Amino acid sequence: MTTAADARRSADAHDVIRVRGARENNLRDLSLDLPKRRLTVFTGVSGSGKSSLVFGTIAAESQRMINETYSSFIQGFMPSLARPDVDELQGLTTAIIVDQERMGANVRSTVGTVTDAGAYLRTLFSKLAAPHVGGPGAFSFNVPSVTASGAMTVQKGAKTIAEKTTFSRVGGMCPRCEGMGEVSDLDLTELYDEDKSLDEGPFTIPNYAAGGWFVKVFASSGFFPSDKPIRSFTKRQLHDFLYKEPTKVKIDGANMTYEGLIPKIQKSMLSKDRDSMQPHVRAFVDRAVKFIVCPQCEGTRLAEHARSARIDGVSIADASSLQITDLADWVESLRALHTGPTVAPLLSNLSALLDSFVKIGLGYLCLDRPSGTLSGGESQRTKMIRHLGSALTDVTYVFDEPTIGLHPHDIATMNQLLLALRDKGNTVLVVEHKPESIAIADHIVDLGPRAGVHGGELQYEGDVEGLRTSDTLTGRHLDRRARLKDQVRESTGALEIRGADQHNLRDVDVDLPLGVLTVITGVAGSGKSSLVHESLPRDAEVTMVDQGAIRGSRRSNPATCTGLLEPIRKAFAKANGVKPALFSSNSEGACPVCRGAGMIFTELGFMETVSTPCEECEGRRFQAAVLEYTLGGASIADVLEMSVEEALELLTSPEAKVPAAAKLLRHLDEVGLGYLTIGQPLTTLSGGERQRLKLATHMGEKGGILVLDEPTTGLHLADIGTLLALLDRLVDSGKTVIVVEHHQAVMAHADWIIDLGPGAGVDGGRVVFEGTPAQLIADASTLTATHLAQYVDR
Repeated sequence: MTTAADARRSADAHDVIRVRGARENNLRDLSLDLPKRRLTVFTGVSGSGKSSLVFGTIAAESQRMINETYSSFIQGFMPSLARPDVDELQGLTTAIIVDQERMGANVRSTVGTVTDAGAYLRTLFSKLAAPHVGGPGAFSFNVPSVTASGAMTVQKGAKTIAEKTTFSRVGGMCPRCEGMGEVSDLDLTELYDEDKSLDEGPFTIPNYAAGGWFVKVFASSGFFPSDKPIRSFTKRQLHDFLYKEPTKVKIDGANMTYEGLIPKIQKSMLSKDRDSMQPHVRAFVDRAVKFIVCPQCEGTRLAEHARSARIDGVSIADASSLQITDLADWVESLRALHTGPTVAPLLSNLSALLDSFVKIGLGYLCLDRPSGTLSGGESQRTKMIRHLGSALTDVTYVFDEPTIGLHPHDIATMNQLLLALRDKGNTVLVVEHKPESIAIADHIVDLGPRAGVHGGELQYEGDVEGLRTSDTLTGRHLDRRARLKDQVRESTGALEIRGADQHNLRDVDVDLPLGVLTVITGVAGSGKSSLVHESLPRDAEVTMVDQGAIRGSRRSNPATCTGLLEPIRKAFAKANGVKPALFSSNSEGACPVCRGAGMIFTELGFMETVSTPCEECEGRRFQAAVLEYTLGGASIADVLEMSVEEALELLTSPEAKVPAAAKLLRHLDEVGLGYLTIGQPLTTLSGGERQRLKLATHMGEKGGILVLDEPTTGLHLADIGTLLALLDRLVDSGKTVIVVEHHQAVMAHADWIIDLGPGAGVDGGRVVFEGTPAQLIADASTLTATHLAQYVDR
């Protein structure tokens, strides 16, 4: 008979997450036990299977099982999650994923709106601000003020009475800029040549060529002469040409709608997402459109009444623009004054939230900062804030490189936060490469030995000291240190930045040397991104290689986005005497059932969409007849299922030599993506993999300026040397390479370092050092210098 004491002991025995037979992606029948309520760090080279185990297996199954508890209606709004390929998973708890994906770049989204801080602040002003202008909505720049009137039918006994009624809602949106904070202004000189007539084709707008339909509508409208220069138009004619509202006109016997040039361009081009535009249209918009601060709200996004209501002389616009550390002090001062039951809890919650921002290292932000301008690391830490004060325990928190975007000085703070989550009784799983974060782990799981098909095996499991003495790739590189270069390159010129004042930059004047490897560093929030992304001269030929998503459909893959597929298709066509279109899953060779998608997507109304492999092509996307054509013994589907290394071996062999494809594959291999399958969807790539994929596409270009944003993201310690050799090759080929980076090995390898600081936010924005790495260490006056000196092997 089981006693109560036995039952308690049995309940307490579930102290591990048991994984048996995991085969997701490249995992090789992996089995292990992960301790609960401990901090476990997963290490291994990029592509070794860390994410497949942590995110694709453990977290995915936890979320899938939780989602199944919701109604079918609710599940219809959730992502469809398939059961991971694993024999057994036991001991799972609720998984909360805190990843590094950047927050949506919606123009109406700010740091205040993506957290509860904005809502708390609006409620606070609706209660305490004078004069009183309305509820919380009156202080929201996303809520417009509206007024409506009409008739309301009221049934009174046998009578129906119509009564007049009015309705009004007070919102905080600025009516001029509609809550955007800025308004667009078109440069007319970039639209047309005023010395030409409409008959001569004056437009410099894409698709407005002389003789084209758009131009014909203007020339035949009758509102102005088509044979006279635009410069000679009267005020009325110029107004009709530029701004006339939609009007019916007859052109060549057909009824047409004419409208002025400006509203026409605004509707056809400016209303679209910039990233979705064709390159030539995007170039025109960048050239012709100027965004200026809204003159009515002065960039605050708020209507006059919202800006006029104040608490002790501070408006909500003032409060939102304060650095969060200063805003926290202001809220604390209010807590001492307002102790009543209606406001005190609100102030306490807001104060605790702002303190979380400060603890997590984001005290330099302000609540009106657009969320789209946050880096991947800042986005991840912002998501962490909601969990720091959570009452939940026994939760599994899953982090994807939480130290991304953090200066070595800030990593200690992040480590404390991870330990605090563990100490609340949670299981913390972290995918990480930084030695400083590996050192705090209770348990380490090292996967490898290499990437892709050469990975997916357990190399080590245990504590940090055991990892150091293990003969694994991670263990051998854990305590390895960088060396300064014996000789640095001399610059061939300079890219001048003058008076840079974006965000927290303080009228910065700096010269970026050309023809060398320059590293820009500084603590998070010191102004690095503002300097390289928004302050470079507009006429400089700069290529930005960041970690943003690569646009494309669910059919897009590394082979299509790099141009690799084109020479492969032509080689298949030449070898088999058929058309290249047969070897495209988007063209003639596509499977007729799934149309080349490889999957059948079934829409089930309000239930979740079900995706199943196509039974006709078995997920290979091509017609059976196409797969009979081979190159070097492999079909086109076989090639797309190969890794970069395997495809390179095939396409350099005597029987299947494709030099153009081999060149691109070598570039992919050089940037550390040799393990990547060339036909896998782009949506499966991490931020670091996306950046290195973009870098590979630019490697064949001659000269120019390359700006890389933290290229060490996602790189194992053993791969840093490969990256440094690649950066050297880029510089030696004639390029200027500018790297925004925190990794000390990259700093030590630089020819020139520009250090921003000394702190973050209002305490940063200045150049605190310019010179070589050796000079920085000798200077020893900045946080960067201190950490670099500790890292370098001298």
